[in-house]
Amino acid sequence: MAPKVLISDKLSEAAVQIFKDRGIDVDFQPDLGKDKDKLLEVIGQYDGLAIRSATKATEKIIEAATNLKVIGRAGIGVDNVDREAASRKGIIVMNTPFGNMITTAEHAIAMMFAVARQIPEASESTHAGKWEKSKFMGVELTGKTLGVIGAGNIGSIVCDRARGLKMKVVAMDPFLSEERATEIGVEKVELDELLARADFITLHVPLTADTKNILSAENLAKTKKGVRIINCARGGLVDEAALAELLKSGHVAGAAFDVFAEEPAKENPLFNLPNVVVTPHLGAATTEAQENVALQVAEQMSDYLLTGAVQNALNMPSVTAEEAKIMGPWIKLSGHLGNYIGQMTDEPIKAVNILFDGEASTMNLKALTAATVAGMMKATNPDVNMVSAPVIAKERGTKISTTKQDQSGAFEGYIKVTIVTETRERSIAGTVFSDGKPRFIQIKGINIDAEVGEHMLYTTNKDVPGIIGTLGTLLGKNDVNIANFTLGRAEAKGEAIALLYVDAPLPEKAVADLKETGLFQQVKPLTFDV
Repeated sequence: MAPKVLISDKLSEAAVQIFKDRGIDVDFQPDLGKDKDKLLEVIGQYDGLAIRSATKATEKIIEAATNLKVIGRAGIGVDNVDREAASRKGIIVMNTPFGNMITTAEHAIAMMFAVARQIPEASESTHAGKWEKSKFMGVELTGKTLGVIGAGNIGSIVCDRARGLKMKVVAMDPFLSEERATEIGVEKVELDELLARADFITLHVPLTADTKNILSAENLAKTKKGVRIINCARGGLVDEAALAELLKSGHVAGAAFDVFAEEPAKENPLFNLPNVVVTPHLGAATTEAQENVALQVAEQMSDYLLTGAVQNALNMPSVTAEEAKIMGPWIKLSGHLGNYIGQMTDEPIKAVNILFDGEASTMNLKALTAATVAGMMKATNPDVNMVSAPVIAKERGTKISTTKQDQSGAFEGYIKVTIVTETRERSIAGTVFSDGKPRFIQIKGINIDAEVGEHMLYTTNKDVPGIIGTLGTLLGKNDVNIANFTLGRAEAKGEAIALLYVDAPLPEKAVADLKETGLFQQVKPLTFDV
């Protein structure tokens, strides 16, 4: 029987035809996604669900999807899909990460022009027959300084377009290397310098714990008087109420927003303010982008349903079905190793070397490498996947190399990840035990044997008496239960590390208490998707 796919949002007719041409039974109901009850009633009939943003693939919907194997999102954002629920049911979640990059970048440039020349207000005034020529005095973009927060896929395109407009471009991105900055023709700066220098500021970062409210009231106050701010990335990156006050005071000369903290945005502090341009999340709304992502998702879903090939999956590596049976635990391990590196490193990674030993060296190294790099980037880019991660790493100027070797020790195989930054070298190694569980076996050259848990604590200290007692006592006082405790040291009275697996997220007070003892060089809470 042919696989059956439901398209519950508006998708290109060409995408529908791709499914049909590939021999897939497709049910095109572009308004069904708005009817939650009806979707819940019928979803159990389908092997695939193709959506845009209107359909909400909630836990309840996914629970009712008894036959569903894949959800394909025509676009990059998957906030409308409960990925955890999908993963638990073995449903692959795919997106199309590169289909709308140019479109979103162009919208940011268009918004910058609109706010620089007050085009929407001037248009409305002229339509009303007022001819207020002297009222709308704009500014040129040529020679102005553009501050770009986030120089990844979309941000780098904005940088390129801005340079074409003869703007000076400064960029803030903790993962932008000096080499990559030179390559794209921008000056790499820290956030405070960008805020002080920029005539225009545009944001191109995902919404994460680190980027939420990156333009807070405090940071907005640091901006240059007369600055204009553009946000076509994600709502929640800017304190909208604080920005509204600075617009009213005249410190900020204008703003252009395509995204808002709450969407659909029926009310907002920025609405109805002079020289504020707002659009209803149109960043990806061009004919070309809609066509590109629709065709891409149709091809990806068809490939998976017919051949088992996986592309652009957010919750599964891009490997064949046969490889996944053997490689699954090793892919999990690779992600954990990379995630450790990503959480521990807060500066640009210049180079990554992944050593595959023994059994690991015989596997699909491209998939293992991609899983490692994706894990590294999860801390700052939750939407990254195994397909997009290597591309992003390359754009950031990160050199990735791999080494293979025959079995060299007690383990049948292991993986070791070593990274180089401007100031340090960091490494971690792990293996998969016979029970299929990944383990960390070495950190900083110090041998350990640590089970990987969802919530962990990593500490470094001098090898002196009382460390174990201090950790146990202070965590106990903060009601933190230790599930597993691993110690290691380079030599007696030398450098030592501890890796603890705990039952729940570490309270901030517990971390602060440990730091206040003065016994630890590092106290770092870690989280892993186990």
